[in-house]
Amino acid sequence: MSRIAIDIDSTLHHYWDLLDRIARDRYGVELPYAEQRTWGITSLEHEELVECIRETHTEENILGAEPYPDAVETIRDWHANGHWIHITSHRAEHTCEATARWLDQIGLPYDDLHCSYDKVTRCVELGIHVLIDDSPVNLTKARDEGILGATLIHPWNEELIDQHRIVGADDWSGLKSRLQPKLDQAA
Repeated sequence: MSRIAIDIDSTLHHYWDLLDRIARDRYGVELPYAEQRTWGITSLEHEELVECIRETHTEENILGAEPYPDAVETIRDWHANGHWIHITSHRAEHTCEATARWLDQIGLPYDDLHCSYDKVTRCVELGIHVLIDDSPVNLTKARDEGILGATLIHPWNEELIDQHRIVGADDWSGLKSRLQPKLDQAA
């Protein structure tokens, strides 16, 4: 069976609207989703961006996230079929408890949860076969480590799809069908 690592923000739920709202409320800066063509956000100073991200990871915002359609059902199926599920998020360690409560609240089964700023190193330590993430940096690092990358397609990562051993789809249903043959091979 496969060992699958799955990111949270912009992977399990739509994160961008929350980040955009907080940037507008705090600094009057809009972060339009469709215009976010790179992973770098240059319309905010670095510390302003850090503050906005910190606010997106408050307990209230974590617990209020709505999973993408079919995300929980897909992961539930994978877990029921014996795949090992590692949930990983680029979040501060202190958010782990609220994150675990959210995962329980939405009924998402998992074998391991890790909040840190170096996902790929942890994935290598755990012998992960597939990393599902939205970050071009993480997807590229995973590929370089021999880990299959997979993602929901976003404006900032669409150029990576199928160019560098990275599987992409517009939604979780599509991602499940694109990944299934690869998971079956590993079984």
